[in-house]
Amino acid sequence: MDAELSGLEQRLAALLADYNRLRAENDSLTRELGRAQELNRSLSSRISAASTRLDELLQQLPSGA
Repeated sequence: MDAELSGLEQRLAALLADYNRLRAENDSLTRELGRAQELNRSLSSRISAASTRLDELLQQLPSGA
């Protein structure tokens, strides 16, 4: 009985350690995702601005060339 209880305690300790490790990893990945999403928004904005500027420059080219 004691051996069975000891085995269960060890399994529970391992599960808790895994839970804590995975929770920390999830928190880290959540922060990383937030940074990546912000970078994506920033780059999308820059691409949009560059596209607008390029369209403006193309409109200034002489026609028929």
